[in-house]
Amino acid sequence: MPDDRLERALSAPVAGIDEAGRGPWAGPVVVAAVVLDPARVPPGLDDSKRLSALRRAALFDALVACATIGVGIAEAAEIDRLNIRRATHLAMRRALEALPIRPRHALVDGNDRPDLPCPATAVVGGDGLSLSIAAASIVAKVTRDRLMEALARAHPGYGFERHKGYGTARHQDALARLGPCAQHRRSFRPVAQAAAISRS
Repeated sequence: MPDDRLERALSAPVAGIDEAGRGPWAGPVVVAAVVLDPARVPPGLDDSKRLSALRRAALFDALVACATIGVGIAEAAEIDRLNIRRATHLAMRRALEALPIRPRHALVDGNDRPDLPCPATAVVGGDGLSLSIAAASIVAKVTRDRLMEALARAHPGYGFERHKGYGTARHQDALARLGPCAQHRRSFRPVAQAAAISRS
């Protein structure tokens, strides 16, 4: 289970940063930056992938009530223009800028340390080690899932509400039938192939 040892070794405030949505074929990449209040840490924080959807939603609500949160988004068109790595870094900067306080340090999940407006440390497997990164993973995942459910209503037929834009067989079938929509990442090979077929 994650703990606060990494945070306690740094000068407060410390922001945990994590993303959701690097791999999908459609939709934005969403980054959350979370500064926890050490006196009000919700119990049960963990890597969002190890939590059920109901537990993630409950922890999301608890974090909104007691933590300082910033969210940054890079849309599909920005991912196509910049590439997914640079678009994720842009969303990280946006998440930090959205915080009402300026952290003295950021703990970033993964092995890639982006250029951020404060010192940062990359933490491999950070969402399972650091409480603030685990919190960010929950906020990013729940926020993106809800965005994809809204996009499913705007772009019916693709099943975004189920697969959240990931490359499932159902999504592949929808792309073959309908072609890409405005939320698809045309720089991703399966989408580019579907676009080429729909034009032929």
